Formats: sequence, structure tokens, C-alpha cells
Amino acid sequence: MYLPRSLISKLYLHLQNTRHPLSPPVLVLVALEPDALCACRILTRMLKHDYIPHKIQPVAGYTDLERVGRELVSPMMESRGGAGGVVVCLGVGGMVDLGTVLGLEPEGEENTFGGVEVWVVDSHRPWNLSNVFGGFPLEPETENAATYQARSPTGVTGGRIDRFYKPGKGGIVVMDDGDIEDQLETEKNAYLKLVDMPDIEDDEDDLDGSDGEDVDADEEDDLAHAGQKRKSWSDQDMEDESEDDDRPRQRRRSNSSTPIADSPRRPAQRGLLSLRNDDVLSSDPVDPPTAAQPPKAVSARTLRRRLLRMRRENEAILQKYYRMGTSYSEPVSSMLYSLASELGREDNDLLWLTIVGVSSMELYGRSSAGVAVTARSSESKVASGWMGMRGARIRQLLRDEVRRLNPPELGLGNGRAPPEAVGLIPTTARSPEDTSIRLSPEPKFLMVRHWSLYDSMLHSPYLFSRLKTWSETGLKRLHKLLAKMGVSLVQCKQSYTHMDMVLKRELRTKLLKYASLYNLDEMVPAIDTDGKDRAGAKDGWGFVRSWGWRATLSAQDVGVIIGALLEVGKHSAVPDPSGLSQSQIADVSDEEQLIAQGEEWLPRFWDAYDALEDIEALKAGLPTAQYLHKSIFTTGTLLLKKKQISHLRAFRMCIVKDSPESALFNHPGALTKLALWIGEALAEQEKEATGRLAHGGRGTPLVVASLDEKRGVYIVVGTGGGGGGPDAAMVDREAAKKKKAEREVKEERKRAREKIREEKRAAKKRAREENPDEEDAESEDDDSDSDDSEASESEDDDDEEARKEKGYGLNKFGVAFQDVVSETNARVRIDSFEHCVVEVKKEDLGGFLESLSMKAVVG
Repeated sequence: MYLPRSLISKLYLHLQNTRHPLSPPVLVLVALEPDALCACRILTRMLKHDYIPHKIQPVAGYTDLERVGRELVSPMMESRGGAGGVVVCLGVGGMVDLGTVLGLEPEGEENTFGGVEVWVVDSHRPWNLSNVFGGFPLEPETENAATYQARSPTGVTGGRIDRFYKPGKGGIVVMDDGDIEDQLETEKNAYLKLVDMPDIEDDEDDLDGSDGEDVDADEEDDLAHAGQKRKSWSDQDMEDESEDDDRPRQRRRSNSSTPIADSPRRPAQRGLLSLRNDDVLSSDPVDPPTAAQPPKAVSARTLRRRLLRMRRENEAILQKYYRMGTSYSEPVSSMLYSLASELGREDNDLLWLTIVGVSSMELYGRSSAGVAVTARSSESKVASGWMGMRGARIRQLLRDEVRRLNPPELGLGNGRAPPEAVGLIPTTARSPEDTSIRLSPEPKFLMVRHWSLYDSMLHSPYLFSRLKTWSETGLKRLHKLLAKMGVSLVQCKQSYTHMDMVLKRELRTKLLKYASLYNLDEMVPAIDTDGKDRAGAKDGWGFVRSWGWRATLSAQDVGVIIGALLEVGKHSAVPDPSGLSQSQIADVSDEEQLIAQGEEWLPRFWDAYDALEDIEALKAGLPTAQYLHKSIFTTGTLLLKKKQISHLRAFRMCIVKDSPESALFNHPGALTKLALWIGEALAEQEKEATGRLAHGGRGTPLVVASLDEKRGVYIVVGTGGGGGGPDAAMVDREAAKKKKAEREVKEERKRAREKIREEKRAAKKRAREENPDEEDAESEDDDSDSDDSEASESEDDDDEEARKEKGYGLNKFGVAFQDVVSETNARVRIDSFEHCVVEVKKEDLGGFLESLSMKAVVG
């Protein structure tokens, strides 16, 4: 079930009012990523404020999530001796059936959830629809409440929670950022129809076309395999379980035992004989029988054919949604800030955590087109990803909050404007007690306040692709740019904070003067020449916060440091991910290796968690962040210089194995950053060579693999080219609202036509009583039916057009990976919450890539 955005504080207020000293602590499950980490900090500050006990549990992947379900969540159920309680998932589990993964809906048991309520706040898409429109304990079946919707808890209608809902019985509650209500109406209707359909045998003889409609054999074959599970590394016989089509819940599993959404669960089964004829007839587009014409008897065989056809049509809608490709919606930290705002708790600390979380989404290429290289506005009329409309709205709201909570100073007491107003990058606080957040015209350099200007420019992903600093020619181009600006190498290689003030004050002007010569038009954001902020827009400006004289950091700086602490740890030396020797590896199962790896990652989580609110720990992480990005630059340069990037049919491919820092990229986050750097450089090369980006302006998709010698596997990540299509093709909320309004208008017109038709029928009936000749009236009625049929077909065409737009430009590597696994014997594990990241056995990589090259990896 889902909680609409307008009621976002409902469950928290209930938790606040019902907690007491003997209540079980709230269990918070957190993904190992900066956005979820910031959201966790926001939530725990609110829980501490309300004296609500809580426990934080980091979760490394799906294997870890299942283990947490067995050891911590399932024992909370009242049916297993627990006291119930609340579990909060931050960046965890939105794409899988959490009721099954956490053990809250065991097969064959009537009592589900046992008072355990799971709140899901996740930006990963697509949603698992079992969480969104199901995920609640059903009320007892009665004569008046036999259907799925009728047995829903009080206050839950079609999966939507309203003001009358009373928490306490447990269930899965998804926090809606607005997309569910605006965009999933078609999928909702299909899901609710499926859960109330009886389970009947899918017999080929029942759909042989004898009733006048043929059935596509390929579609039948696809649906026959809809419940299959993925092959495991150790057992190849798991696929046999797909024959169990009568289970209450069908689902697919990846090689990590990850349930991939397939079809919704059904309530207690209703047999075919208990289904009345009008249950099926009511779904057919025919007129209801009149009193003068009693319904004809329909055979059980015909009913079965119609039911199977209806089921396949609705399952096709759900499959199309799940196969649309992965994407990202509103960041988790932004959702938690909305909750704090509803409760009146917003302050500078929570706002800063939100800004850092949102900024980190861009660092990892997470956009509304999936993991992809950010498309710059110079490449397309409408930028995509977080450079698009939705990201712009979120950043504008954050800028408004910064102004509200940090009123700008009119001057510094000497008649001069603040340094940021004239384009100077703020590097110090305004006073020893200054902890304010400011807007700053940040250039596209990397950690410029904590590095030299030269290193900051050299390691910038923006300049890496535009100047081609991975080549000797690119380095000469960078040196020439600095020379034209009048900055010597000696000056720019000293710490930026110690550079001459005149140089720093003139830096922006000089960058703007020569940027167009080097294709660097977006290197610095625009400001008003007179220093005034027209309409308060400040598009492209970044966020900076000071901690007195101790430090001044930008939000991007903090996001880079937190990410490095999670991916590398405090020290630059890269430890053995498994913590085991080579001789021990052979005797350890794959799951034990993953658990050992997750345990090695946990200390990094707590280091990053502490650094978010400890400025000294944050400063101590600067060398780690510099080391990580030096390694990315070195490895990316090596791959591009040696031309180790192959161009396959559907994507480009490179393998990281000869670099001195190759072990560093065994972490999916670090490997994703490397892939984005290389992907942006390749996109620029394509644009220069052909004058445009390939794949409809999105750039060539890229697959990067890193060899983990210790475990004998390749970590593989797939990025979706140049950031996807325009916002209109990424199902922006405004477009979805417009389409929904248009559908409502069409439905209103249809109802008006139906009313007119009923009036004509009544007139026709009276005419028949007075005049036996009724041929003309019948003809008129037939014309009316024809008009209505055409209108219905027009609506279907419009809906189909909208559905086609939804999948355009999305990263489909996750779907392609699953398809390859089901079609080949490759041993692949999908354990990461990012479905575009997988692990492949070393000896199976060649066959895996060969099959993958035949798939569509970008919509």
C-alpha cells in the first residue's frame, strides 16, 4: 500500500503518539550510499527529538537484506513471539517484494506481517507493485467481503492509504513522492484485476482461437515462463520451480535470491465454478443485457478462454512496466526533509543533509533515465537527468529554503557585497561562529578549496571529457588555457586557498573569456553583472557551508568525501574485500563471501555516518577522496590511451585489470564513477567525430568490468549512454498530470454519450410500443454504438502512446542482464540494489557479453 504525499506525516505522528519506554525500537535499514546515509541522519535526529528508541542496520545488498529479514525482522512478528514494531527502509527494497524477502508473508500461513509495519522510502524505479498496491494483511473473508479490495484494511482503497487508516496490524507502506498517483493508474487497474481473478490452468486448448480470436504463440510461451526463477551459481536446477504456477505469489529470482517483480499475489483462491457469468461479462466491452433480452448462457470453456485472455492482457501491462528500464525519482533525503517540514522540524542541519544527499545523486549519475552520463544543455534543447525539469525544481526549492533559513547579509559592513555575489568562490566563514549555508557560483572543478587549482581542474570529469586531459594533447590544451588566463603553473599548483587574491578575484572573468574557445561554456554558472539576484533563480549555483574558522566546504565536496569513505575506507590502502586468503576462498560459499564482504564494508558505513556530523572526521576523509579520484583519472587515462575500449553491437566495453589501482574498482560505487568518466569522454568523442551523439542523442551505452582476482568474479556495471531523452519522454510529473486530466475529460464525454444513448433507447422502446416498425430506431442505436466504440479505441490509442513514452531513454541493463541469465548458463549474481550492477564468474564473462551484445540496453 502507498502513503500519498499529502499524508506523509500521518504514520510518523501515530508512531510519536503511541511510543512508550517498553516499545520495541524502530529498526532502520539503510543502503550503503550517501543519499540513504543523509536520510538516515535526518530520520534519527527526529527520532531522538521525540525520544523514540531506534536501531540502525546497514544493508549491503539483497543477500544481506534476506539475512536481516531472517535474524531481525521476522522475529518481530507477534505470531513468532515478537511485539511487532516499525521497520524503515531507506534506499532499500523498493524494487523487490519485501513481504517475501523479509519473511513477513510466509507461504501457506494466514497470519501475515504480525504487527510489523515496514516503511519504504526509495528512489529506485520501477516500484515492485506488490508493495505499492498490496502488502497488507487481509481481513477475514465473509459473504459481503470476498474480493481482494473488499478485504483490504479500513482506510485502504486500491492500495491507497487515506485519513481513516489505523496503523497497528502491519504491512508494507511505500512513501509516494507523487509518481504513483500521477503515473501508475494503468498498472494499478491491471494489478487489481489480476489479484481478484481465479487461478485456472493455462491450457493451450483453451486459447486455440476457437472463439474467433487468435493467440500469439510467442506471448503464450513468454507467459508460461513468467514464474521461472533464475539459475544459481551452485544449483542450475532452480528453474524447475517455475512449474508451480498455482502458488499465491509468483516471482522471479536473480542468482542472489533476489525476487524480481513478476505478477501480483492473489488472495484465497476462488474456483471457476464459483465465478458467475457476469463476473467475466462485466469486463467485456459490450452493452449490459436489458430486461427484454435475458443474458445467454455462457459455457465454462468460453469463460475460461475469456479469463485467460484478460489475465494475459493485464500481465502484459505489468511486464511492460517492469521491463521499461531502471530510473530514479526524488532522492530519499529530499523525501525525509519533506516529512521534517510537515512536522515543523526543518533547520539548517537537516537542510544541509538534504542538499548533500541530492548532490550525491549527480555524482553517481542517478537520473530519471537510470545510471547514465549527464547530458549537458549544449547537447540538447532540454537537458535530461538531474539537469532536467524535476531536478531543477528540487534544487530551486532547496535554494528557497537556504534563503529562508539563512537570510542574506546586505553587506559586510564596509559597503562591499559578499564575495559570492561578484563570482568569487567563498573559502572562509564570515565569523568564528558562522555555520550558515550560502549559495555559491561553483565552477565544475573537483574539490577546488582543498586542492590546487591545477589538480582540481585536472581531475574534473567535466574537463576530462571536454579538454581530453587523458591525452598529451589534452594536457597541453589545459596548460594553454591556464597560460591565456595569465596563471603560471607554479601559481596554480599551490593550494587554491593560498593563491594570490587578485588571481582568485579575476578567475571567473578569465574563465568566461576563454571558455568558448575550448567548448567549456558551462564551466561556471551565470550571475548578474550588477551583482543583483533577479527573481532569485541562480540556476547552476551550488551550496556552501561553513563551520566557523575550522572549514568551509561545498555540498559536492561533502558528497565526494562521504562516497570515498564508503567505497575505499579511511585509508588509501585497499584491503582484501573478502578478508580471506586465496587458499580459504575455494572452501567458502558464494553467500559466505558476500556476507564477509558486507561485514568489511560496515565499518566504512559508520565512518561515513560519523563524518556527516563531525567536521574533523570529514576533513580527515579528504585524502581518501583525493586518492579515489586520482585512481579514477589514472585508470580512465590508461584505458583511453591504450584504446582498450571495444565497440560491440549494442554498447562499448572495457575491462579494468591492468591498472595498479584495479582492486579499488571491485566496489560497485567506485566502478560506476569510473564508467561515468569514461562514458562522458566517449560521448564527447562521438560528438566531435559525427557532429551529434549516437543512439538518438544519448551517446553509446558503456559496460565496464573489473576483475576481482580473490573471488574469481568480474564486477560489471552498465551505464545508459548520454543521459536519456528529453523530460517529456521521461514521464515528467507535469506531463503525466496533463494526460490524466485529458483522460478524465474523455471519460466525462463518454459518460455523456452513454446517457444520450440510454435516452435514445428509452425513446426507441416507447416507439416500438406505439409503432411495430422499429428498423430506423435500431439503425440509430447501431450508429451510436459505433461512435462509442471509436471513442473507446481512440482512448486506447492515447494510453498506448503514453505507455510508449514511459520507456524511452531508460537504462535497460538490469532487464538485459536478467534476460541473459535466463537464456544462457552464465553464472551471474544480481545482489546490488543497483540492477545495472552484476557479478559474473571469471570464466563465463565472454559468453555473458556475447549474449548481452544482442540485447537492447537503452530504451
